[in-house]
Amino acid sequence: MGQYRLYACVLWLALSLPLLVASAHAQETRKNPPNIEDFSENSLVIASAKYLGATAESMAEIVDHAFSRYGMPSAIIRGEELSVSAMFGVRYGRGTLLFKDGREEPIYWRGPSLGVDMGATGSKSFALVYNIKNPEDLHKRIPGVDGSLIAIGGVAFHYLQRGNTVVAPMRVGVGYQVGISLGYVKFSPKRSWMPF
Repeated sequence: MGQYRLYACVLWLALSLPLLVASAHAQETRKNPPNIEDFSENSLVIASAKYLGATAESMAEIVDHAFSRYGMPSAIIRGEELSVSAMFGVRYGRGTLLFKDGREEPIYWRGPSLGVDMGATGSKSFALVYNIKNPEDLHKRIPGVDGSLIAIGGVAFHYLQRGNTVVAPMRVGVGYQVGISLGYVKFSPKRSWMPF
């Protein structure tokens, strides 16, 4: 009986997710995050720490990890997302894609996952994006392994990669989620509630 209650709770959270995402985005758009002067490592450490509400020390370690592996990103994403999982999971997010030349575009993401994980979280997300020149270069499904593979100072961090395109999301949020899962994230210029 307890297992059925758990699945009912997860189903309720999944059905409530679209409303929660819309509410979270409405609250976030009231706060205008500061502009990023450039995409140097130091600027991104400061910008990500301020946006996520994390310490500069933890963000310096994470951003240094990404820079040492991929160098300077061609774009970043600032936004928020919600995820829920009980072996099968879904993730929805919304934010702004910012390029080094100052261009800004709205970006949405969603995706399913399957694995040994359970929980629900709402989080702010700051992602470094590599090897794209235009927003359309990101509008595709990008697979990855999730589950806080790297967690420093309360910030979850991992990589998504498809071909040369790499996305390194960093998240700080509320809720509880434990385990590891495989899945993909589909980035698009328009909102959709279908996770696939």
